[in-house]
Amino acid sequence: MSLSFVRMSCSSHTIPHTFQSHLPQNSRTAHFIICRYRRRQVYDSVSIHRGLFKVCSFSTFGGASEFESISQRNHDEEEDDEQQIRTRASNDEDDEVDDDDEEDEEEEGSISSFVFPERWDVLGLGQAMVDFSGTVDDEFLKNLGLEKGTRKLVNHEERGRVLQAMDGCSYKAAAGGSLSNTLVALARLGSRSLRDPAINVAMAGSVASDLLGGFYREKLRRANVQFLSAPIKDATTGTVIVLTTPDAQRTMLAYQGTSSTVNFDTSLASAVSKTNILVVEGYLFELPDTIKTITKVCKEARSNGALVAVTASDVTCIERHYDHFWEIVGNYADLIFANVDEARALCNFDANESTVSVTRYLSQFVPLVSVTDGLRGSYIGVKGEAVYIPPSPCVPVDTCGAGDAYASGILYGVLRGVSDLRNIGTIAAKVAATVVAQQGTRLRISDAVKLAESFEFQLDTSVVRSDIGTV
Repeated sequence: MSLSFVRMSCSSHTIPHTFQSHLPQNSRTAHFIICRYRRRQVYDSVSIHRGLFKVCSFSTFGGASEFESISQRNHDEEEDDEQQIRTRASNDEDDEVDDDDEEDEEEEGSISSFVFPERWDVLGLGQAMVDFSGTVDDEFLKNLGLEKGTRKLVNHEERGRVLQAMDGCSYKAAAGGSLSNTLVALARLGSRSLRDPAINVAMAGSVASDLLGGFYREKLRRANVQFLSAPIKDATTGTVIVLTTPDAQRTMLAYQGTSSTVNFDTSLASAVSKTNILVVEGYLFELPDTIKTITKVCKEARSNGALVAVTASDVTCIERHYDHFWEIVGNYADLIFANVDEARALCNFDANESTVSVTRYLSQFVPLVSVTDGLRGSYIGVKGEAVYIPPSPCVPVDTCGAGDAYASGILYGVLRGVSDLRNIGTIAAKVAATVVAQQGTRLRISDAVKLAESFEFQLDTSVVRSDIGTV
């Protein structure tokens, strides 16, 4: 089965609109991107735009001298929480300076001479939050009254209570968020080829001008993902506490902070006008006013010939904001990433509906559909048909970030010109399995190198097809 898209709108009368798809061709000087109704060639040239964005130097939590001092909080409790986070992170600094910081050192050479490209291959719009990830037992969750495997929004008091309970536990800080996991994995995979141009990746969102905001921006920069949004003054950067139990289930507590506000400003509009694929994180639909920004961004992306991808992100989020999801998915989305439960929620199906039938149904409304089903594998859907992708063998250690990694594999395959759906799915499954087999949500640099090398044969044998009559 080759990759070809049919654009359909979601309304009382579903009207298909056929358009030609052109996959990227492997070339040292140029590559192609799927574009709506037309073919766009993007040359591998760059222009310097350093003056538009301030890139600061930041080593660890202790290196705050290059950032503005943290403003006085309106609430003493919130200030105490922020101080607790800083103190705890500093105390655990030795724990954190292992794989993550070694990767930072490894990537210094690649980012030191970075200049902003003429266009972004992928621009992500999502929640920018610092992750605090640790391993706990079931008793820990029970004592705090937390339901295992769920995601919950918390206020600063609840956040402080959990962090206090974690004293004595080992955990790490990272530039987190579901979307950032995908973007970092994609950037690491996309910078490992000597034959093809690097995949240029950026993110827009909302962080404060506080210590954690500076940490977030710098961590992404070191991973070759450029964070384009300016920091917000007199605010607090959002955080997510990720608690993983020995059975590899994750429980997440999100404190939104600045991530709850994402504005469509001139810098975001400029970035969207220069991107080939826009990825919208589903968690943004939880925020009251963000749907306006999402709509404007999607319209701008479409008007400039970009593809629009949406991550389903969370079942409860879909159920609470079902109409908003379909407003975007039905009118703008070209790709959607979901697990089977999220896909069922989008289709309004019950829990007994099979993964294959859900994928087939959803692909009648969205040109390309990716639906994962854990250890049972995944499906990729196009035009009412579904292709089964078997899982890549691994011993699960931490399922957190599996879907994010899978999405990066899909994007990587599309951008590198893989036209066969099974090959794209196989790439995605291998990336996901690699992340599941480790502790933590990020694809490591060493693993990205091995994966990119193993994918070379699929890129070499990929045949680009432009016919839309056959699937």
